[in-house]
Amino acid sequence: MTSAEIQIPEPERARVPEDDQEMTFFQHLNDLRSRLLRAILGLIPAVAVGWIFKKEIKDFLIAPLQPAWEKLNLPGEAVLRFAGPADAFMMYMKNSLIAGVLLASPWIFWQLWMFIAPGLYKKEKALAVPFIIASTLCFTGGAIFGYKLVFPEAFTVLLGFSDETLVATLFVKDYMPFFRRMLLAFGIVFEVPVIVTFLAGAGIVTWQQLLKFSRWWIVCAAFISMLLTPQDVYTMVMMLVPLVLLYFVGVFCAYLISIFQRKPRP
Repeated sequence: MTSAEIQIPEPERARVPEDDQEMTFFQHLNDLRSRLLRAILGLIPAVAVGWIFKKEIKDFLIAPLQPAWEKLNLPGEAVLRFAGPADAFMMYMKNSLIAGVLLASPWIFWQLWMFIAPGLYKKEKALAVPFIIASTLCFTGGAIFGYKLVFPEAFTVLLGFSDETLVATLFVKDYMPFFRRMLLAFGIVFEVPVIVTFLAGAGIVTWQQLLKFSRWWIVCAAFISMLLTPQDVYTMVMMLVPLVLLYFVGVFCAYLISIFQRKPRP
């Protein structure tokens, strides 16, 4: 029997990635370097846009302070101060960078997908566009959730410890890194259903396995929320609850995927 006559069984062919090509370690490194360079080139104009609107971004980030300030009847206005000559400049630069990352996130997610796509099967590659759209929407939704619902009350709790002999004075170098870190943390937390759904869609895990792991996930979620928040009870709970609920949203999506994959195709 010649090699041309050898037929790969259908189940085996289904497991072979489409257009599969072997890549050496250095080829993978070159591909990674190329994708990183493209992501950075797409990030530069987005950061420039963030710099143009730097003052509006600054006001946007300070806004959640005002409700807490008024609710606690703290003296003066909810303003930030800076002591170092370069503090204000560095704040604007970092804020512009974060805004640029958010603005360019669809492009960055696309480059990430294009890097991992060659090692995926055909059905996994079909998840590219839904993955990018869902990742962007969930990240943005998490940031909005933190900004609108969590931060005003969290600031009320944290600033509520001030009194006549303990006055709150907020500095740029302390407030902005804290706020940006929390904003990114809530954005990342809301990626949980996307990750879970992708793992199920790629056939790495099943919804039964995910459901069985849920009790351990609650423990992991509590640990994650403790690490990512300032450890006040309110903020921890407001991160823990979405972590748990979004995991089960991912499990439900995995269940729907299993039903779809079992349907006989014409």
